[in-house]
Amino acid sequence: MPTVAVPGGRVEYDDVPGDPTRPPLLFLHEGLGSVGLWRGFHREVAEATGLRAVAYSRLGHGFSDPPPAPRAAGFMHEEAATVLPALCDSLGLRRPVLVGHSDGASIALLHAARIADLTGLVVLAPHVFVEPVGLEGVAAARKAFVEGDLRRRMGRHHRDPDVTFGNWNDVWMSAEFRDWDLRAELPGITCPVLGVQGTADPYGTVAHVEAVRDLARGAVELVVLDCGHAPHLELPAVTTSAVVRSVSSWT
Repeated sequence: MPTVAVPGGRVEYDDVPGDPTRPPLLFLHEGLGSVGLWRGFHREVAEATGLRAVAYSRLGHGFSDPPPAPRAAGFMHEEAATVLPALCDSLGLRRPVLVGHSDGASIALLHAARIADLTGLVVLAPHVFVEPVGLEGVAAARKAFVEGDLRRRMGRHHRDPDVTFGNWNDVWMSAEFRDWDLRAELPGITCPVLGVQGTADPYGTVAHVEAVRDLARGAVELVVLDCGHAPHLELPAVTTSAVVRSVSSWT
């Protein structure tokens, strides 16, 4: 997979060609994700819309370079403010539609709140604030990594699963992360938004997408599904249809 330089190192990316006259798609993966762990979702949306689609693995994920230092509570803010602009500039992504899942959706929200020049925003199971149920899910993931087979499974998709897991889980479980909250940022979002949330998500409730609906200043559509944390993998047909419908109306 090709790589591109961003602040802190080089990241791998998959670039699916599409209509150069229309806005591209930029996919931002979840907290333990990577390009490969989209399971081809970005390619399916690209094919259905005819748009260029780029998916990348953040530093410390997939086979991108490791992060230059352990992550702190503001790592999503930093990704949104420094890495995304550099990535878009290097790859020529003008007025993109951001498609984010989980932590990637939170990064997309933060970027959209600061950068007005976006065509649209798709957020799948975003995190907007810290909920007790979400922390229970993060703690369960730590148990699965230490005592179960999560570390082995992650080793198939990440250069260093210990770094990938630690840089996500350690931040979420830290005392300084308890007050993490994006709600004050959401009024800065003026582009159209599609929010997708599962009712059985172990990492968060529908309150997160409802906060986006209530606070963002752009038009917001919500799709609430009977699934868990990964609607695009658990209910691929209905999720892909909703994403394609919204993206096609924006572009």
